[in-house]
Amino acid sequence: MHSRRRGAAGGPGVTLAASVRPRGPPCGQPAHPSRATWQHGGVTAATHSTLFPQVPDSADAVLEGLDPEQRAVATALHGPVCVLAGAGTGKTRAITHRIAYGVRAGILQPSSVLAVTFTNRAAGEMRGRLRQLGAAGVQARTFHSAALRQLQYFWPKAIGGSLPRLVDRKIQLVADAAVACRIRLDRGELRDVTAEIEWSKVTQTVPADYAAAAARAGREMPRDPAEVAQLYSAYEDLKRERAVIDFEDVLLLTVAVLQDRHDIAEQVRAQYQHFVVDEYQDVSPLQQRLLELWLGDRENLCVVGDASQTIYSFTGATPDHLLDFRTRHPGATVVKLVRDYRSTPQVVRLANALLAQARGRAADHRLELVSQRTAGPEPVFTEYTDEPAEAEGTARRIRELIDAGVPASEVAVLFRTNAQSETYEQALADAGVPYQLRGAERFFDRPEVRKAGIALRGAARFGGNDALLDDAPDLPSQVRAVLSGEGWTPEPPAGSGAVRERWESLAALVHLAQDFAAARAGATLADLVAELDERAGAQHAPTVQGVTLASLHSAKGLEWDVVFLVGVAEGMMPITYAKTDEQVEEERRLLYVGVTRARERLHLSWALSRSPGGRPSRRPSRFLGGLRLGSHAAAGGGGAAGAGGVERGSFTAAPAPAAPSPRRGQRSPARCRVCGRTLTEAGEMKLMRCEDCPSDMDEGLYERLREWRAGQALRSGQPAFCVFTDKTLIAIAETAPDDEHALARIPGVGMRKLGRYGAEVLAICAGRDVGGDQGHG
Repeated sequence: MHSRRRGAAGGPGVTLAASVRPRGPPCGQPAHPSRATWQHGGVTAATHSTLFPQVPDSADAVLEGLDPEQRAVATALHGPVCVLAGAGTGKTRAITHRIAYGVRAGILQPSSVLAVTFTNRAAGEMRGRLRQLGAAGVQARTFHSAALRQLQYFWPKAIGGSLPRLVDRKIQLVADAAVACRIRLDRGELRDVTAEIEWSKVTQTVPADYAAAAARAGREMPRDPAEVAQLYSAYEDLKRERAVIDFEDVLLLTVAVLQDRHDIAEQVRAQYQHFVVDEYQDVSPLQQRLLELWLGDRENLCVVGDASQTIYSFTGATPDHLLDFRTRHPGATVVKLVRDYRSTPQVVRLANALLAQARGRAADHRLELVSQRTAGPEPVFTEYTDEPAEAEGTARRIRELIDAGVPASEVAVLFRTNAQSETYEQALADAGVPYQLRGAERFFDRPEVRKAGIALRGAARFGGNDALLDDAPDLPSQVRAVLSGEGWTPEPPAGSGAVRERWESLAALVHLAQDFAAARAGATLADLVAELDERAGAQHAPTVQGVTLASLHSAKGLEWDVVFLVGVAEGMMPITYAKTDEQVEEERRLLYVGVTRARERLHLSWALSRSPGGRPSRRPSRFLGGLRLGSHAAAGGGGAAGAGGVERGSFTAAPAPAAPSPRRGQRSPARCRVCGRTLTEAGEMKLMRCEDCPSDMDEGLYERLREWRAGQALRSGQPAFCVFTDKTLIAIAETAPDDEHALARIPGVGMRKLGRYGAEVLAICAGRDVGGDQGHG
């Protein structure tokens, strides 16, 4: 699986000479039909887009179909803007429409806008959407891609000569550094030391400071910290000797150039006047420094993020820049997007409940989502005896879904570690289910796709003289005819493996041609080839049929109709090495990201043992506590943090259209009123505290309630517990409610009993005599 790249290293005072010594909608998913305006139900699904939409004919047309908060984002074109966007709320839609609206209205020049994000896929999707909105020419790149272009351009002027060679994989250099230090590293240690060097660089930690910094961060060090520091130092020496730079150096050197050469910094600022930063919760300190150098003293900056989706802090990413944005920019416009267009109310309710248990700064700024979709099935929780049984059970359910008509491409199996993949690959293969591994080579880089492109280009050029196309009257049949020579067949090959993967790639091109022809009447083979070239440049790949297998980290930013979250057990979720409170909370956020990938169906499962016949010593993840008792356990602690809307300047809130109200019956997960732990046992939930937490019960009140209950039971001819159970009486005696609202909140009371017994119970709690019903007064 691929992993995200993160920022570079080196302290803020690092100079160029010290750094280097040079030689001398997911695409392919149709939108749900929608009407023209938001007020009339016309909000286009935030995370879906039509495959080949018509380019809006005006700036105002760009705004059609946006909800009020998305429209607020799109029209806030000046000054600092902070968009707090929950999962599935259409953040990419909002910011691409913002850029497109500004361009189409003549307010922004396309060449003056730089949009940055963290993955090539996200940047490619952004470029594709901007092209569909008529805003081609806007630069949408990763931090590293944008920095590398600037570094390549300015290096001759700033340093002289050509830019040193960029090494894609640093692990061999780390191995050479280990040899130079006479330190033996096995394969796992080599990988872990490489990760420590990357973390050190993105957090601007020099070798001499590594041990102290790693200890402060609570990192699990793969070797003695002094050895890691020694390897890090030797690695940097080797790079200088060989005149090469690594991926992290790209940001470091760009920052150094912009800091040291004010003339170059001004040239960059003259080029880019407006900046948009996606996934802002993931920026590293050095990426923030680069952004500040790009901006200079201007404030034409729009950032988008969600602190609850911070899952890459182990690489140096931090949500602090997002959470502190209004402190740094007091006049900022802040827009909260909480309308979830992706997931059903059932999935959203589980996601909200999961975050309601969270702690820490990110949790204090959580957004409570409000689903905009119709109801769907409840999330399914399944316990298996062992891991192979879990994999087989998952594959069997997926097989049933596919047989029922669910496209394989709309199903995903998500796990915590890449090592879990193999078991599911085998189980899916045994069940005859096609799959694809997330993180494999990019679609347009696949050999069969490159060969197919060459064949289609040749047919487009010489199609009139190609007998193969004589009986192909339209575009789809022409594509099928050409690709049949590359291995495509109307029916897929049996089984899985490389042959099936090649067929899936070609089938994706056939489907793309069908959709293209349906959207563009009279389109030719040459038109399709041009479209493929555009898509290849933007890495805007078509959908490949096959169940997706992916780690939770690599699933960020994606979505499926059906998601299976597997291995949700203690030791895996949270992972064993998550020791500190901060690390455990990040694991909770990682599970939250997994939950919010599901549009309609969500399955969570775990195994009691690793292998068949093993001791069933595992237990479900602590994060599921309070969520499985009833999937109606809903989000809690909404308050201001959960409200959508717009705030403009100096923290002044402007009225915003009210989001749809949560469904009746939503309740917060029960927590112990003494220690705050989530309660899962029915008896504890009645007491509103853990069984072993100290009780502050008024013994006299409890006895008076018991006597009153006995009298009520005698008069009604029913057992005493039918009036109130002992646990409910204890809870009443401990809380001593003074009004109906407080009494109604006690589990076991309920509206019916409140109406029947409420007045007398409150009178007893207040110390008043309720007459003969009480017994002894």
